Amino acid sequence: MSTAATVILVVVLLAVLFAAGWFLGGLARSRRLRNRFGPEYDRSVDSAENRRAAERELAAREKRYSQLKLRPLPDSSRARYTEQWASVQERFVDDPGDTVLDADELIHAVMRERGYPTDGFEQQAADLSVEHAKVVGHYRDGYHIRTRHERAEATTEDLRQALVHYRTIFRELVGTTEPRRVEIPAARAATDNTDRATERATEDRVAEGTTGDQVDGARVKS
Repeated sequence: MSTAATVILVVVLLAVLFAAGWFLGGLARSRRLRNRFGPEYDRSVDSAENRRAAERELAAREKRYSQLKLRPLPDSSRARYTEQWASVQERFVDDPGDTVLDADELIHAVMRERGYPTDGFEQQAADLSVEHAKVVGHYRDGYHIRTRHERAEATTEDLRQALVHYRTIFRELVGTTEPRRVEIPAARAATDNTDRATERATEDRVAEGTTGDQVDGARVKS
């Protein structure tokens, strides 16, 4: 084999090895990002121009997240926020709309104390998705219902669902604590079927662990 042919063969082999390494590296990167972000990975791919663009965006989230100075909540703050959540949910029967707004603000307060930036919903959700990918969808769903409420487009049932979504992300951020039992006020007479269904679903006291969707002390059927 001539020297020129040998050089060409070596170049071709190197190119093949490089291509194989690039391909396998891409597969490994995709697998890692999919494992870390779960449903958020699929959501990003669906909304991006292509998979590569989505993966670049997710990698950028990881880089930004690594630069945040996050901190766990002290036990005193966890207990305080848990009490505040219980107080918020008590008010749902009397004022569902304001209760959802208060729940959203309480989550913002927790995020700020944990060290998360809270300017802009999309950035908040992106930051949360890095370590809370399994539940960040609840935050998105709760926020979207809240915005519908602000446009007077959300029903009482929608608001109930928003509070359940917010409860999920709240617990993820605060961590598990033993909630106090909550006395739920007696439901008032309602003028529409949705209100009546929601009120019938609220029990005076429900211990933690009861089957069905709950808003901490109050059981709420899906």
